[in-house]
Amino acid sequence: MACSRRAWIAATLGTTAGLVPGCAPRDLPPAGTLLSPNVVAGHWIRDGRLDATRSGGRARRAAVVIVGGGIAGLSTAWRLRRAGFDDFILLELESQPGGTSRAGRQGRQAYPWGAHYVPVPMQENAALIHLLEEMQVVVGRRADGQPVVAETQLCRDPQERVFVEGRWQEGLYPALGAADQDLAELERFRQHMDSWAGRHGEDGRRAFAIPLAHSSRDPRFLALDRMTMGDWLRKHAYRSPRLRWLVDYACRDDYGLSVEDTSAWAGLFYFVSRIRLPGQPSQAVITWPEGNGRIVQHLTDRAGPAVHTGWAVHGITQSRSGGAEVRALHTTDRTAAHWQAEQVVYAGPQFAAPHVIDGFDRQRSADFRYGSWIVSNVHLRKRPPEPGFPMCWDNVIYGSRSLGYVNAAHQTGRDHGSTVLSWYYPLASLPGPVARRRMLAADWQDLAALTVTDLQLPHPNIAGQIERLDVMRWGHAMVQPRAGFVWSRQRRAAAQALGRVHFANTDLSGVALMEEAFYHGIRAAEEVLAARGHPFESMLTFVPHDC
Repeated sequence: MACSRRAWIAATLGTTAGLVPGCAPRDLPPAGTLLSPNVVAGHWIRDGRLDATRSGGRARRAAVVIVGGGIAGLSTAWRLRRAGFDDFILLELESQPGGTSRAGRQGRQAYPWGAHYVPVPMQENAALIHLLEEMQVVVGRRADGQPVVAETQLCRDPQERVFVEGRWQEGLYPALGAADQDLAELERFRQHMDSWAGRHGEDGRRAFAIPLAHSSRDPRFLALDRMTMGDWLRKHAYRSPRLRWLVDYACRDDYGLSVEDTSAWAGLFYFVSRIRLPGQPSQAVITWPEGNGRIVQHLTDRAGPAVHTGWAVHGITQSRSGGAEVRALHTTDRTAAHWQAEQVVYAGPQFAAPHVIDGFDRQRSADFRYGSWIVSNVHLRKRPPEPGFPMCWDNVIYGSRSLGYVNAAHQTGRDHGSTVLSWYYPLASLPGPVARRRMLAADWQDLAALTVTDLQLPHPNIAGQIERLDVMRWGHAMVQPRAGFVWSRQRRAAAQALGRVHFANTDLSGVALMEEAFYHGIRAAEEVLAARGHPFESMLTFVPHDC
């Protein structure tokens, strides 16, 4: 077991440096849990094993049924309620809503299980600004319309650092040991991104904007989607290994893909969409100890008793006379139920739609591909000693295949003593199905050893400070913006309603960001309101800011 675990870790991390000696059980953390979404129920749905409940259970009614309680489904509920429409329910498979934005808590310390920040939105993202105002995160507007965020909601300094050349340095670019040529390429790249931030298409829109729907449709820009980000770097003679690592890190961070698989449009989107105007820095980051779990909790509270967890929806059928039937099984007590609805918002992942929606054309989701992620929450009794720049919110290891870790206690102001490190690892080097099989076949000991091994690179003595280590396995963590997909006809058509079934999930943007999930939730809700003739003023009217 020790040898096989050592080989597995070496293959996954791409190194044997810092390996826990023999990976024996005595070297692992004293406690921990292996977690995942409800894979069993998900496979029941995939394999059609719940069809026996097709007509079973008590009949219920709701004008609108929302299927899925991630950010998109919760945002749909939030928008309906803001419009004064309350005749809806939300059915979520898991025991708690939130999807990959959910959070955990141990004692007084909260921590994320996935998404953990939101850049300050620009003025044209009106819907998100309304939400953040309601949360008292946005506390005003500047004269130019840009939102003002409460100082306590912004990521406190120091924000980020990278471990390179045996010590920590501030920032994400590994400047220690960089040659003059490396630094010159970095400056050229930054100027290149700055120039893109000022570019607008023939349609007057920014080349790259959040949400993606605000981006220009200019064919000159969309052509970038047909090449990889690796191709784009070579085309523009970017050869520095350090710059390539930074760009590859960015692609793995937001997309779970290597630079050689990521669409060049998506790669540039990462860097450019967060720059409001040329010459300005990227938008500041909003974050909380529990990450985007703070947003999940707010949306859940606003939806109130309309949220029902533990329901595996396995069938959505539309009737010729109008309306739809939603069939579900409760995962705890195996109670069957079905709801008669006038409209349905499907806010589950796109890959599951053919297994749930009767008459759904599988070709609508054929090109949607997903990456697997491992997220470990490492509970420390105290911070390890370390050379160089002090611990930040975001802590990255140069050359590692992991994304490093987020310090969950950073926003609390506690810079000493216990904390939770949220460690992220996308299986970006493997095809999706292979990565999922490998990850789900691993046990807690394997994944705990993987986590500790990586953390030992900058923190050789960290094992002795770990009180427990919990691991979450995300088999379909995020849609992947591979070359040719982001602006494909299939991706753009997937958001179109199918009769009385409307669609809302981040997959529909081709990039897995909170802002994209929120946008599609608002869009789907407004489609429902419009179809019902319910009065509302759209939050999605596009008003570009001044160039």
